[in-house]
Amino acid sequence: QVQLVESGGGLVQAGGSLRLTCAASRNLNTMGWYRQAPGKQRELVASITRGGSTNYADSVQGRFTISRNNANNTVDLQMNSLKPEDTAVYYCNAEWTIVARTFWGQGTQVTVSS
Repeated sequence: QVQLVESGGGLVQAGGSLRLTCAASRNLNTMGWYRQAPGKQRELVASITRGGSTNYADSVQGRFTISRNNANNTVDLQMNSLKPEDTAVYYCNAEWTIVARTFWGQGTQVTVSS
């Protein structure tokens, strides 16, 4: 079984920064971060392939940076210039292509105050 453990959420003022980290129990394929705000659907924030190709939601482009360390099986999300609308529970996501399964972390709360 694959485990994804997130850390780094918290409360920050608008304009501030936070860094989220997700540690996986094994090396996986595409990894990413999703978020879900109250009353809204879960949405992709950013993803990164094992080779380092990245994809960002338009709403975070230029403010967030996703990175990964394949040796440590970790993926980070550096979030700068945070806005109140970034407030959500952030979930780590990972794909294990060979077994055609997707895994989720337990979620970490990010709250941005105005």
